[in-house]
Amino acid sequence: MADAEEAVLSGRAWSEFCQALERAGRAVLRDSAPATALDRAEGYRYLTRLLREMLYSTVDNADPDRPRFHQLDLVKIGADNPDNVYLSAPVRGDRSYRITGRRGSIAYFSIGSKANRYAKDGTMASTGELTDAELVVEPDGRIEIIASATRQGHNWLPLAPDSTGLVVRQSYLDRATEEPGSWRIERLDPPGPPPPLDPATLVTALQRAALGVHGTAETFAGWTELFMTRPNELPDFGQAMFQRAGGDPEIFYLHGYWTLRPGEAWVIETAVPDCPYWNFQLDNWWMESLDHERRITVNKHTATLDEDGGLTIVVADTDPGHGNWIDTAGHTSGTALLRWLGATEHPLPRCRVVPLSELGALEWVR
Repeated sequence: MADAEEAVLSGRAWSEFCQALERAGRAVLRDSAPATALDRAEGYRYLTRLLREMLYSTVDNADPDRPRFHQLDLVKIGADNPDNVYLSAPVRGDRSYRITGRRGSIAYFSIGSKANRYAKDGTMASTGELTDAELVVEPDGRIEIIASATRQGHNWLPLAPDSTGLVVRQSYLDRATEEPGSWRIERLDPPGPPPPLDPATLVTALQRAALGVHGTAETFAGWTELFMTRPNELPDFGQAMFQRAGGDPEIFYLHGYWTLRPGEAWVIETAVPDCPYWNFQLDNWWMESLDHERRITVNKHTATLDEDGGLTIVVADTDPGHGNWIDTAGHTSGTALLRWLGATEHPLPRCRVVPLSELGALEWVR
């Protein structure tokens, strides 16, 4: 306590926080990252977005006794899904919580408890999951979920001793017609008013925020470097790595790295499994989904399938006029992700880089 008070009074806590952020900025300058002005600017913007989220989650919404659901706003981490509404809230594994709300008409809902260790080792393992198929809805449309260490209620979300937060995923098929749910969280045994700010709490929060920025940036830069070993493919790199980082157990993830020269197209052809949701998206080198105002994603609802039921995607800087075109949005390289959600089969796509001018001559592009 005395050291924390000294760190706050002297300004050392703030100086060390700023120095840690400076070290985190070195991730943008790593040799493997593209050295274009666009990619580097996006890298620094990525760090500011991470910092905004880390400060909010460690300073303003860090109390597991008084949690609030927080919607991610342009904070793009680990190939965020453009179709998703993400919510998060802090919890402790030895507490019990009531989550109430209405599901809405959105295509998919899930909630998971997580052990967030991004600041330490780049993992966010699942400690409990509850999906659409398991939800019990009251006759009036209300839903109550109990998050706790022991089973309670119709809808139970398990917590473990190391649980630190909840993550809600809500996925659109059609943003024009669907509505996401509305959700609230509270402790089953409400605490009293919060105490005054403890200097040690602030010092720890600043340290955690800086470590969170650095750890998250390093984790996903490492993923991109792995994907770069198999350029212009969407292979199965193994699902365990993605689940350890907080992935949805219902999703099979096919990540990849793409690189194109002017006048080239990345053509992806795949069978489509029977499943409630799937999507493909294009991301930058930092694994942020590209600008959602551009045509950078396609899903089960928005895609046009081939005559035989297969899917053809064309990634290029201009629309070729056929296939499901995905816009590179000014980039010449980046990452990509194809998700199969709730599928029992997980087709692996066939991928090729071809001259954009020759697309019409390829028999397998229909």
